[in-house]
Amino acid sequence: MSHFQFTKVQDLNTDLDTIWDFASSPKNLKEITPDHMLFHITSEVAEKMYPGMIVTYEVAPLLGIKLAWVTEITQVKDKHFFVDEQKVGPYTLWHHQHFFEATETGVRMTDIITYKPPFGFFGNLLNSLVIKRQLNAIFDYRKKVMNRLFNDSKPL
Repeated sequence: MSHFQFTKVQDLNTDLDTIWDFASSPKNLKEITPDHMLFHITSEVAEKMYPGMIVTYEVAPLLGIKLAWVTEITQVKDKHFFVDEQKVGPYTLWHHQHFFEATETGVRMTDIITYKPPFGFFGNLLNSLVIKRQLNAIFDYRKKVMNRLFNDSKPL
């Protein structure tokens, strides 16, 4: 069975402290998730993530059907990167790396997502027809929100 990977890179007109404060708070996930996904955190969460943190939520990735999703924050290096991994949810594998790097004009944010759809060959076919396009749309939405929050204001 196959796994898939994609990378999204975005330059933000902000500093590491500001983007880290935003990105390391699970409470901001709803703001960067499209409304049609009906995202809702169902667990108590701390203000800032830490290794071993479990976040549970409901999400409707397809046809408005709500699914439980449980992720664990497996690695954190303050103001540099963090990793979340699905423990329960729609994928056989979900591993999401978030990197933050200071640049001359702000911060470069890089997401590397490795995933494996369920259902073997059928899941791979579904990835080609629906899943890959849907994931790209979700991360395009996140990019728009991050642009609005960090790039549409005055320069650093």
